[in-house]
Amino acid sequence: MMQPPKPAPRPGRVSLRRYARLFREDILSAQPGHLYRAWMAEFRTPFFRSYLCNDPALTKLVLKDRPDDFPKSDRIREGLAPLLGNSVFVTNGETWKRQRRIIDPAFEGGRLRDTFPAMWAAGQAAEARMETLVGQAVDIEPETSHAAADVIFRTLFSVPIEDRTASRVFEKFREHQRAQPVLNLGAVLPLPKWFPRFHSRATKRTAAEIRALITQMTADRMAAIEAGTAPDDLATKIMTTRDPVTHETFDTAEMVDQVAIFFLAGHETSASALAWTLYLLALFPEWQDRVAEEARAHLGDTPEFGTVSRLRVARDVFREALRLYPPVPMMVREAACPEHFRDRDVPKGAQIVLSPWHQHRHERLWERPDDFDPGRFATENGKTCLREAYMPFSAGQRVCTGAGFAMVEGPLLLAMLLRRFRFETVAGRPAMPVAHLTVRGKDGIWLRIERRSP
Repeated sequence: MMQPPKPAPRPGRVSLRRYARLFREDILSAQPGHLYRAWMAEFRTPFFRSYLCNDPALTKLVLKDRPDDFPKSDRIREGLAPLLGNSVFVTNGETWKRQRRIIDPAFEGGRLRDTFPAMWAAGQAAEARMETLVGQAVDIEPETSHAAADVIFRTLFSVPIEDRTASRVFEKFREHQRAQPVLNLGAVLPLPKWFPRFHSRATKRTAAEIRALITQMTADRMAAIEAGTAPDDLATKIMTTRDPVTHETFDTAEMVDQVAIFFLAGHETSASALAWTLYLLALFPEWQDRVAEEARAHLGDTPEFGTVSRLRVARDVFREALRLYPPVPMMVREAACPEHFRDRDVPKGAQIVLSPWHQHRHERLWERPDDFDPGRFATENGKTCLREAYMPFSAGQRVCTGAGFAMVEGPLLLAMLLRRFRFETVAGRPAMPVAHLTVRGKDGIWLRIERRSP
């Protein structure tokens, strides 16, 4: 059976200098092969200790049972600070808890129903753009990035990506990524605390430009709220929600930080997930046909939220793509106090690395871990692993706020595209995953787009 692409692990031991170089090129291929079998691995240098944990019991301990004892590393904040400021993605403790109390109500189940027409409109716009590409071989990643960014702006600010300010944010973000991958080396590779974190001049400039544009959008929305003319979208909901403990709302500066992470997390991760899903379906056309058949049976011409629950094949396909290519391949926490993991002493300050990439492909957990099989979630092994070893959105109290949002958006866009188009692999253009902040194609993800027969 054909297996989806997977980067070859690095051979044997390497020096810290060599590891740093490999890491900057690609997080995934910098790791040794035994991590797909190990329950835990230790990495030591003169400056730090790092522990990668694949044992589901340890993952549960860190993310669910005692999350306050394993805060996010300050190095994550330092790496992302130019763009994200003090957003909910990088904060800890009481600051983070206050931010989540304000943000979470916007993403509750009832609110997803309210955002569905905006998602649908973004899907229709994506269909129209794909129509212009029929018969061509294209790198699908820019197309899924466009679609995901459109969803974010329509649901957050009630404007399409073609809006002047929204399109400038999108363009500046792409420029920002070209200047420096959003995740710099110090964000996951634990350099000593005294080691300076460098951000290029271009990185600082583009981050400032993005934040200036978001500031203008946020200030305009604040004025509309005060005037009573604001649309009932996610931005309005978040900006008018009072913390039930302090009774305060976000001010404009705080909201800018949150919008930055909504755009980054909601657009970057969804783009990655959708692109890899389409590539997998091009590799396995029988599954592609099943998704298309389901979409044609259940999708009408108007947005009906109840449709989502009927897209079961699309959901399982998307879920399997998230298993094989989790958009965020690794998460870093820091031990706030000394620990004892699997007969090893873990000192205070050590980095705890949780790797969805390795846990989702772990040879002791999953049956045929490297195979593409959307039907696996109906098996006993699949159900068990779904509960204990599946974390594309993290888990516990820090689970991604937009997880439910993503599991509506992904299957919906997939179904809307596949009811009209067929995606095929391109000879001589195989995709190979590479990871910086998210898992993308090393040289793009190339597909040929054809119109599906009526």
